[in-house]
Amino acid sequence: QVQLVESGGGLVQAGGSLRLSCAARGRTFEIYAMGWFRQAPGKEREFVAAIRWSGGSTYYADSVKGRFTISRDNAKNTLYLQMNSLKPEDTAVYYCAANSHHPRSFGARDEYDYWGQGTQVTVSS
Repeated sequence: QVQLVESGGGLVQAGGSLRLSCAARGRTFEIYAMGWFRQAPGKEREFVAAIRWSGGSTYYADSVKGRFTISRDNAKNTLYLQMNSLKPEDTAVYYCAANSHHPRSFGARDEYDYWGQGTQVTVSS
């Protein structure tokens, strides 16, 4: 089992920045990739970004490319999401996720085995 704990959410004005963190505990040696998803009220959970734990290849949703950066610190077993130029439409609960196998798609929710509890990000206009 892998446990994931997110932190770093909050309230920010449009154009501002936030950095989310996700600490992984437990059988972290199983991790193949980690990602961030988000869910706005009344909407489905959607893919934001993902990173291979070994090698560091990154993948982004078109809506955040150029504004968000995903990274990881293997020594600390921690995942990050640097969010710049935030927009009101980025408002959502952000979830950290991890999988233990090569997924058919890094953006597919059902390819992730472990999920954090979520952290709220609110962007005011």
